[in-house]
Amino acid sequence: MRKSTTAVYLFAILIAAGSQALAQTPVQTPPPAAPDQAGRGRGGRGGGGGGGGAYPQHPPENPEVVARGKALYGVQCNFCHGSDARGGEGGPNLLRSQIVLSDRKGEAIAPVIQNGRPDQGMPKFDLTAAQIADIAAFLHSFRVGGYDASRDRPPSILVGDAKAGESYFKSKCASCHSVTGDLKGLGAKFDDPKQLQQTWLMPGGGRGGFGRGGGGPVVNVPPTTVTVTLASGQKVEGRLGRIDDFLVALTEADGTPHTIRRDGDTPKVEIHDPLAPHRRLLPVYTDKDIHDLTAYLVTVK
Repeated sequence: MRKSTTAVYLFAILIAAGSQALAQTPVQTPPPAAPDQAGRGRGGRGGGGGGGGAYPQHPPENPEVVARGKALYGVQCNFCHGSDARGGEGGPNLLRSQIVLSDRKGEAIAPVIQNGRPDQGMPKFDLTAAQIADIAAFLHSFRVGGYDASRDRPPSILVGDAKAGESYFKSKCASCHSVTGDLKGLGAKFDDPKQLQQTWLMPGGGRGGFGRGGGGPVVNVPPTTVTVTLASGQKVEGRLGRIDDFLVALTEADGTPHTIRRDGDTPKVEIHDPLAPHRRLLPVYTDKDIHDLTAYLVTVK
């Protein structure tokens, strides 16, 4: 009995010591679930499918910083990544993006924002590190991996001034578009004002193009093309597939593919982007401009 009691006593000491050691050992957070292509989570816009526990949670941010980031996001990012940052309007789900998940104060997302991703249709934005840090704070304020009632969408986005939108259209858009010409009846073609807003911000942009579902039309925009002038003087033209600092890939009209190495400005590359005017305006719009112009275009029937 004495040996048995001693053994039980020692066993109890070991259990207690082990429990204390475990209590002092930092808990290892499981690595985030790998996103699929373009950073999209398998749970889609609903935010499910991965379990919120697998994603690192960021400490609460100053509400004023989050508010600044929300305002910047609404103007610069909302048109592609959605008001809830879960994508679906052309851009990928940012809440499941490994870059965003790994980011702390904007240091990881800054290169993407400031340089853009031309091969994926993302323009670059002239934002400061401080502004990007604010956007990062807003993104990190989302509850990842589950439903967040605080992110419910407003019942309507038609909160702008149609008259102010008409004036803005005449000053910024009328040189290329006409409400009695190419945009005639535009407002009647969309059942959802938000879809109309996404479409005029970047017609045909994103994967599959805007105008999917919701009763709106798919907007077909001519593809981005490129002209490459080789050292011999020969020009190769076609649809742009990819371009970076090291190569340019294109496909000629007859289907012939080309991948041409680049060394600085050699060979000469000219990109012909039909949406270039829209891309230049994206960093310029204010939140008020977007709401006013949408309120006006809805009336064009």
